[in-house]
Amino acid sequence: MLSFWEQESFLQYHYIVVGSGIVGLSTALGLRARAPRARVLVLERGVLPTGASTRNAGFACIGSLTEILADLETMPAAEVASLVAFRREGLRLLRARLGDAATGYEESGSYELLDAGSLQALDRLEEVNGLLMPVLNGPAFSLRSHKIKDFGFNPRSIAGLVQNNFEGGLHSGRMMRSLVDMALQQGIEIKTGCTVQALEHLSQGVRLQVSASGLPPVPLQAKAVALCTNAFTKTLFPDLDLQPGRGQVLITEPIPGLPFKGVFHMEEGYFYFREIDGRILLGGGRNLDFAGEATTDFALNEYIQQALQDKLHNVILPGRPAPVANRWTGIMAFGATKQPILEEKAPDVFLGVRMGGMGVAIGSAVGERLAEMMLPEAERESYTF
Repeated sequence: MLSFWEQESFLQYHYIVVGSGIVGLSTALGLRARAPRARVLVLERGVLPTGASTRNAGFACIGSLTEILADLETMPAAEVASLVAFRREGLRLLRARLGDAATGYEESGSYELLDAGSLQALDRLEEVNGLLMPVLNGPAFSLRSHKIKDFGFNPRSIAGLVQNNFEGGLHSGRMMRSLVDMALQQGIEIKTGCTVQALEHLSQGVRLQVSASGLPPVPLQAKAVALCTNAFTKTLFPDLDLQPGRGQVLITEPIPGLPFKGVFHMEEGYFYFREIDGRILLGGGRNLDFAGEATTDFALNEYIQQALQDKLHNVILPGRPAPVANRWTGIMAFGATKQPILEEKAPDVFLGVRMGGMGVAIGSAVGERLAEMMLPEAERESYTF
């Protein structure tokens, strides 16, 4: 049972954001910018952000050539270009908010490795460059196959190399740490170990039933609620066009004389790797077991982990030792389209979910749009209880 003091001082908020990943914290910061005196609370069910924000590869990406060509098979060209623009806008907002030094951001370009069966993508390189020119104000892709030998990749496996001139990488841990620090500095409350069990629409606002270890369910109330829980949102709204997608990741021990830096894509972005601190971080392989990886279970998939090691030893760094130091997984969310879900799902309950594996790129922009939906210009005012 709650005390008088708890009922008086700890249950009422103006805005509650569920999920403390990049989207959730960006939403909270967007609300704070629009309503400096509002009480804003972020709830997180784990001790750390649960999902992908602290478990990804740190790619600041807009899409590889083969990935964009795959999108063109299922989406109108104008929609593909708009989605790339949204990714660029998200990265711009992230950099403006935190600064490159705080996130380790480097826009040094990226590369896509093409096997012999993927070389036909080069026939459409200039077509895609033309499509994206108005968005990027420059050619997105350049052929750089001569660097295959310089980077030490297996020439029997890799037949072409395409550079993306507008991608880069960052340090996901430093990015999220900086977002947390900024939120706390701006008076945003963050409570961890809190699971939202139910939402109830009231005549004014929303009541959340929140469970926490060792306590009975706590009824919190807010004027509006944002759900930024990506793949985990289906626990509250099972009808969403949203499917979890687990990402398998490994990182090696430091490798002396590593012949490449930067970030790299393979196989329509289903595999990806980068150099960080002299190590190789390698992830992906969801396409090898779509059914098995459509889960919110953080377990390792031994089959895919072995496939990652095979890529590491046979394609990326052939003939050189590369001992694995650590392995982990992250949970992403996908749907019939790569567009995120941004909507008022129920009265005063807003969704910013389904990042399509592009949370680093679009997370800040999704959060900004969500804050605008929750608190439009006409409603910005001082808040008191």
